[in-house]
Amino acid sequence: MTYPPGQGGQWPPTGPENHGQGGGYPQQGYPQQPGYPQQAGYPQGYPQQGYPQTGPQPTQAFPQTGPQQAFPQTGSQPVYPPTGPQPLGQQGYGYPAPQPGPRKRKGLVIGVAAAVVAVAVGATVTVVALNNSSEPVPVGAPNPTAAAMNLVSTLGKGDIAGLATTLVPAEANFVRDQLNDTVSELKRLQVLNGDAQPEDVGGFEITTKALKFDDANAERVNDHVTITKLVAGTVTVNTDFSKIPLTKQFLEAAHLDVSDKAPKSQTIDIAKEIQEENHGEPVRIATVNVGGQWYPSVLYTVADYALQDAHEAWPKQGIAAQGAASPNEAVQQFAQAAVDRDVAKMIALLPPDELGALHDAGPVLVDKIGPARPTGAKITTLETDASQVTGGTKVTLRKLTVQAPNGQTYAIERQGDCFQLTGEGQSKKMCVADLTDQISGSSMPPQVQAALQHLVGGLLKNGIGVVTTQVDGKWYFSPFRSFGELELTALRSLTPEDVLALLEMAR
Repeated sequence: MTYPPGQGGQWPPTGPENHGQGGGYPQQGYPQQPGYPQQAGYPQGYPQQGYPQTGPQPTQAFPQTGPQQAFPQTGSQPVYPPTGPQPLGQQGYGYPAPQPGPRKRKGLVIGVAAAVVAVAVGATVTVVALNNSSEPVPVGAPNPTAAAMNLVSTLGKGDIAGLATTLVPAEANFVRDQLNDTVSELKRLQVLNGDAQPEDVGGFEITTKALKFDDANAERVNDHVTITKLVAGTVTVNTDFSKIPLTKQFLEAAHLDVSDKAPKSQTIDIAKEIQEENHGEPVRIATVNVGGQWYPSVLYTVADYALQDAHEAWPKQGIAAQGAASPNEAVQQFAQAAVDRDVAKMIALLPPDELGALHDAGPVLVDKIGPARPTGAKITTLETDASQVTGGTKVTLRKLTVQAPNGQTYAIERQGDCFQLTGEGQSKKMCVADLTDQISGSSMPPQVQAALQHLVGGLLKNGIGVVTTQVDGKWYFSPFRSFGELELTALRSLTPEDVLALLEMAR
């Protein structure tokens, strides 16, 4: 799809939960390291709910146990559709954990309301039947009001089969791809029943009644973005963790008993919460025009709240996308921009469809970060291998050479399952087998040792790479898909027996 010039990507993770905290951006608003996404991988605006989040994390050797909340958190957590696999949490069965502090109720209205409305308010409902088609089928609306009526009609009937993907097409595609691949892996690992479908694993249902939007005060940001405002109506969230199709084997290994957990229900009166807890400010939902049709965008909504927090207006001109001629060039240019601390260039090399919000809001981010002195290092060689993954092309490192400011040259070269490291006149070979052998020498049970060997070995062999996507003939680095692929690589590295062993170790 084609976006207007200057449109692009994602605002750094902030979101409704930070609204009202005064000027400046939340700490997680910028990448921790130039050019690489934070560990969360996806904007923090995505909830860690919606399907059993069991996959191991890159920094975590085994999945945690305990049920995760079955619908978007409220209070201190931002809201977003489910993305990659996350470990099962420690909190209650599908009911929001109590959030201390005076801002609890404000977060409640913004969190729960945005969970429903951000998928379609004032824009388009993109209904995706995940079990009927491998491609999303956008159902656009000509204006925000008509789209809002679509939302009421769809969600008011409890029709949430496509809730996670009722977004701007690029956002919907990513969520759909990640959800489908994750569910497939969880079925293979016998965490989910073999007949489980993506739309079966939510454990929650959302319905709305009499939603009202203040059309007269909708804010037009530019020729393709409009901020709509929810001012009234009710949102009811029903949760039932027992409906998630977890296998008996997994439930027993994780020591989960959901048979006595009654379904929960909570209704939020939007107008009351806005007046009492949000200083009379409506819930702001960003919508985006793509190909003449309007769609809701959670990334743009997160960006809008970040700008509101910083008391900044949307820039009149964004950062134009500047893609590369090939996946390898996209990665090399992005890496060099990170080394040079050139934030504007890094933004330009992000996908303008997935991360349009970051392109549009980018000038404010660049201004807030301020000028940074380049490190002086130069990437002189980057050789990679390309392979197709869902939604993009994975670029895996073969050889990297970097010249430091002092003239020293450092290199890493992949040789089979080993990596040759050179620099400052020294050379060292590091092999996957060496690391996995260290695990086997530990005091852990043999089954756990085998599971960790599979996990570490799989990540080192297949996880050293990033994902690029093509938009209008140009290639871009996709941080969302890169982290999602890393999580999937971790899942693919395990066997069903490994999952049981890791759950046993986690007890």
